[in-house]
Amino acid sequence: MCHELVLREIVFHSQVTLPLEYKGIQVEKGYVIDLLIEESLIVEIKSVDKLLPIHSAQVMTYMRLRRVSSGLLMNFNVGALPNGIRRILL
Repeated sequence: MCHELVLREIVFHSQVTLPLEYKGIQVEKGYVIDLLIEESLIVEIKSVDKLLPIHSAQVMTYMRLRRVSSGLLMNFNVGALPNGIRRILL
């Protein structure tokens, strides 16, 4: 996937860390975004039996923290990839 983004000259960052503060303690790598594309799309990659509401909540949290309005939740553990893609908008 990343190779294709490079070929198309699309700016992206992988494994983007977001800090987390818990009870006054700063955790440097609190959250890790799988892919941040063009500073406007968050892509979270999974390989699970079934996407759960917690997975969507995870993407929405990343979107709020980065102030990004769209995200993709992609599950590669499906028979056909289009069945494993969920679009999330804030």
